[in-house]
Amino acid sequence: MKKARKESIKDGLVAILKDKSDLAILQEQGWYRIPVASAPKRWPPRWLAFYQPKNFGEDAYRIRYFGQIKDMRRARRYEIFPNEIESVKSEREYFILNVAKLEECKVPIPSYRPRRLVFIPTTWAKFEKAEQINDLFDDSPLEDQMWSEMKRLSLKAERQWAVSLRQAIYFLDFALFCKNGRLDVETDGDTWHLGREQAPLDNARDNSLQIDGWTVLRYNTRQIHENFQSECLRGIEAGINKLGGLSADGLVPRVFYTRGNSSVQQLNLFDEGDEDYCVEALSGSDDFE
Repeated sequence: MKKARKESIKDGLVAILKDKSDLAILQEQGWYRIPVASAPKRWPPRWLAFYQPKNFGEDAYRIRYFGQIKDMRRARRYEIFPNEIESVKSEREYFILNVAKLEECKVPIPSYRPRRLVFIPTTWAKFEKAEQINDLFDDSPLEDQMWSEMKRLSLKAERQWAVSLRQAIYFLDFALFCKNGRLDVETDGDTWHLGREQAPLDNARDNSLQIDGWTVLRYNTRQIHENFQSECLRGIEAGINKLGGLSADGLVPRVFYTRGNSSVQQLNLFDEGDEDYCVEALSGSDDFE
């Protein structure tokens, strides 16, 4: 994208490429589809970036391509794929987003742990500076502040980590994987004022996660803004130490490239562990499978 146009493009969306055939459609025909029923709340986006999952082999778990949206239309699946065998999905309606030009990131944006993503609403400013997937999330300024502190302290956390438990899917603000357990750090903001309405929901959520082996820590706006070192950091460090320290298990076993001041630098990651924490179907639609 030209610099002048970049500055005006504020609303972006990271979407998943199901497999290499979807990438081929983008490269050869210039369009991407999103089920109307699954479209995110922040809609429509002005540009798209594309996350490549496990199916991309050595090029998996990273964002390599992006592009500005030229126009958009709606279409039924049978119109998009006229040669496909008729099924219950044939009448499903999609947004067809035409990309003006598919561009390649100078430096791919990696995910340090294998994860399945459906959508990440983000901004161009975050995309332009991102060193990893976690830099793209744009949910709240309070989460951004917590994330900045975690990065400064080299705490390898994952933002908006999806955990599927029985009939529920929970998105953790920050997940830290330790040798003897897992830590969930939540930024509650000012939700405390909801009192009786919010507390039972939080308690039920926390109970389910604790049964599954998660330790849950919650911090409000005052603690994060005014007492991060004495309250938040001390509590997070104590939680990590109690669980045996941070674990390298599950980190993607590849060489990623990270932005340097003048050149591209290599960052070697650890050996691959289980991918049990990856959620295989977040959208409820097999179009993302």
